[in-house]
Amino acid sequence: MVKFSKELEAQLIPEWKDALVNYWQLKKQVKKIKVSRVPKQTSDADYGVSIFDPICFVAKKISDKLFNFDNKLTEIIQVKSKIRENSEEEEIYETELVQLFSEEDEVRVFFERLDEELNKVNQFYKTKEIEFLERGEILNKQLQILLDLKQILNDRRWKNCVSKQKSSSVPSSWSSTPRNSDYGSDNSAELSATPTSTELTQTDEAIAALERNGVSFTNTATRGKTKKGKPKMAMRIDIPNNTPTRTISAVTSMLWEDLVNNPKKEGTGEFINRKKIQCAEKMIRGAFVELYRGLGLLKTYSSLNMVSFIKILKKFDKVSNQQASASYLKAVKRSHFISSDKVVKLMDEVETIFTKHFASNDKKKAMKFLRPRQQKESHMVTFFVGLFTGCFVSLFSVYALLAHLSGIFSPSTEMDYMETVYPVFSVFALLSLHLFMYGCNLFMWKSTRINCNFIFEFQPSTALKYRDAFLICTTFMTAVVGAMVLHLILRANNFLPSQVDAIPGIFLLFSIALLICPLDIFYRPTRYCFIRVIRNIVCSPLYKVLMVDFFMADQLTSQIPLLRHMESTACYFLAGSFRTHQYETCKTGRLYRELAYVISFLPYYWRAMQCARRWFDEADVNHLANMGKYVSAMVAAGARITYANQQNHLWFSIVVVTSVVATVYQLYWDFVKDWGLFNPHSKNLWLRDELVLKNKSTYYFSMALNAVLRVAWVETVMGFHKISYVESRLVDFLLASLEVIRRGHWNFYRLENEHLNNVGKFRAVKTVPLPFRDADSDG
Repeated sequence: MVKFSKELEAQLIPEWKDALVNYWQLKKQVKKIKVSRVPKQTSDADYGVSIFDPICFVAKKISDKLFNFDNKLTEIIQVKSKIRENSEEEEIYETELVQLFSEEDEVRVFFERLDEELNKVNQFYKTKEIEFLERGEILNKQLQILLDLKQILNDRRWKNCVSKQKSSSVPSSWSSTPRNSDYGSDNSAELSATPTSTELTQTDEAIAALERNGVSFTNTATRGKTKKGKPKMAMRIDIPNNTPTRTISAVTSMLWEDLVNNPKKEGTGEFINRKKIQCAEKMIRGAFVELYRGLGLLKTYSSLNMVSFIKILKKFDKVSNQQASASYLKAVKRSHFISSDKVVKLMDEVETIFTKHFASNDKKKAMKFLRPRQQKESHMVTFFVGLFTGCFVSLFSVYALLAHLSGIFSPSTEMDYMETVYPVFSVFALLSLHLFMYGCNLFMWKSTRINCNFIFEFQPSTALKYRDAFLICTTFMTAVVGAMVLHLILRANNFLPSQVDAIPGIFLLFSIALLICPLDIFYRPTRYCFIRVIRNIVCSPLYKVLMVDFFMADQLTSQIPLLRHMESTACYFLAGSFRTHQYETCKTGRLYRELAYVISFLPYYWRAMQCARRWFDEADVNHLANMGKYVSAMVAAGARITYANQQNHLWFSIVVVTSVVATVYQLYWDFVKDWGLFNPHSKNLWLRDELVLKNKSTYYFSMALNAVLRVAWVETVMGFHKISYVESRLVDFLLASLEVIRRGHWNFYRLENEHLNNVGKFRAVKTVPLPFRDADSDG
């Protein structure tokens, strides 16, 4: 049977752990009561044991139940509720000991702490309940505005269809232009810059119904009053700029207002089109899903706390040999977090609303959004991980043996092999290593209760688990080593070099085809999520930057060698070098050398643009400071590439200076900003107050390891290895692997710090921005 403490640890909400009943602390207090009773229980042992002791014990129990049980319940403790002095509504509970206990001091401390926990739980529950109820009211208003707009737009589309049918007999030169209805096309503009009189009339129709309720979509300068004399509330549709077209539109609008210095203060304001209404509907639907999820978490929070109180009071009764649990549980059941039914009613209301307006009255469809099913873990995944791991080890042993027997690394053939096979297969090796490190991250995050799916905004039903990451990693490596073995076998059987050397290219094309395959096989949601994130990174800063976007961009900054290998592979196959074995095209070509600079800059450039976009959205200067870190890394990377081509004292000095500055900048940001360490006022020396890992030495070791791996560039600059071409390429691969390992090590502490920020703010539910808001709040 699983202990309740472990069951509670598995079911608790990580971000609300500090607001739960501290069951473990109360359990320690119960143990203190038990220890304090031990010496007093041995006083009657001098008389020995009698055969009548069991009979006396049973008779005492029966007499207590028949004559004195009810009195004991009321005499042991009394739980009183009163209003806190500094608050008019906050109710607190205090327990008084009516009957003296043999361990009175320990018992009094136990009930004082129990009262503190009950008051803490009540206060937190009330706060969250009020927050969710207010959110529910706001969403109802937003939904009502959306429904009114959709109804009016549908009526207007019907009128437009009727008017078009009536005007079909009119000559084409008299007919209205396609702009008469910007709702008939998904490609309509966000705002109408030069509206016609017909558009103004149609927009006024859409706004009229809302103005009856005091809601106006006009600008504040032209705001009027309702028929009752109350001022109209100016509203606007606020769609986030999370796509390139919206971003460009927002930037150009801002620049135009700054240049002309005359923002739009007159006119009828924004024009509402169908695309905006669709975006608003999607935002409100997502907000309802998050509200329902938050209500479910609060309901779980209530039930977990109730069970915790029951379990700890049972332990107290058992240790103290008293019956105090019934009296205290009556007070617990009367408390707000148990007696209130507002959360359950709001959950039922959200289910009804969502089913009616977002699921076409299909309850089953609605529940797929509101209660997505968790993906069941299959033992087949574990089996295949073990199978492919064994296959990888066996094939790698075969490859090492064949490579030795065929003399593939001999001076006569090493150049051909390293130029054809090494770049392609090293790409997959580095990628597989990164996947393995990500699987280790997922395992550690799960073990330490870090909610990575919430932080990355992944769907729990489709998110990768650590077993899945290991399966993808082992599958890739088995396929890669299998292709390498096949390449050696065909080469040993005297096949044409052009045919044999096409195997790496075929394998690369097959991998790309598998990545974009539309069939629902081999983790399609994960593959498409990866493609979407890469698109957001490449198009930075046009897309809104999410946590998963800049986290993935940070991974790319550690995979510059992989990108360089992809460049050489593309050049090798596109230039037809695999047929002629002329490698000078991909080494001495001007375009190739310039692309080497671009590829070394790109990951840092993308990350810098993300920082610029976050600064534009959030107006936080820290993002500009973070952008400076990546700019310094770009300068250092460019200096190292130039030094590799022009080795002189001037460029050596430039490389050393720029690399030292970039490294110090990066280490400071790693430790202070990303990991949240080096707090001089922390109770943990040079760490932070809250630590997920219990062993403090792990953090000191991790900081030292991160610092050592950050300065691996010294080896590439100083040129310590005066070795052969093959050995130099292997050393480069080792350094690239160490950087991937450093990044995987960095990932854990980065998400740990993000998780602790969520815990500190009790943030367990995503806040979805709402489309309709008061224009006066624009600032």
